[in-house]
Amino acid sequence: MTASELRDKIKILAKQVYKEKIKTDDAALAYDELTKFPELKAVIVDLLTSDFDKFLESIDWVAPRPSTFRINLLNGQNFVLIFDPRSWIAQVEGKKYYLLNLDEEEMATKSIARILSYGAKAEGVEGADVEGAESIETETETETETETEETGEA
Repeated sequence: MTASELRDKIKILAKQVYKEKIKTDDAALAYDELTKFPELKAVIVDLLTSDFDKFLESIDWVAPRPSTFRINLLNGQNFVLIFDPRSWIAQVEGKKYYLLNLDEEEMATKSIARILSYGAKAEGVEGADVEGAESIETETETETETETEETGEA
């Protein structure tokens, strides 16, 4: 590999890295917490890649000390990130992962991928349940009225 080939490769890689940084900065503008806490943005990018905006609905600042953030995903699921002086702690489905350790960061990423795979919120299903509940109530009232008429009670 010659010096000119090496320079060309470095230029290409620098452009790619710079493009991803700009993309994460633009996506972070939508969330106030990410602009106030740049360390939080770095952790979210580590866990969800630079395309984190495609998966997040909102970020809630839950507690000031220790700084605790609820990360709400588009599918209605969430996980919690807690700032510890030594590192960040991700709490996913009740299990805590200390992100200082690379293997625990990897397990946290897999857990987040698992809750993302649960799928999108089913808004139409909730309405169907309500309609079904109404029909069950109507049937129960009809049966009660029929029993009352048969026994002759008023």
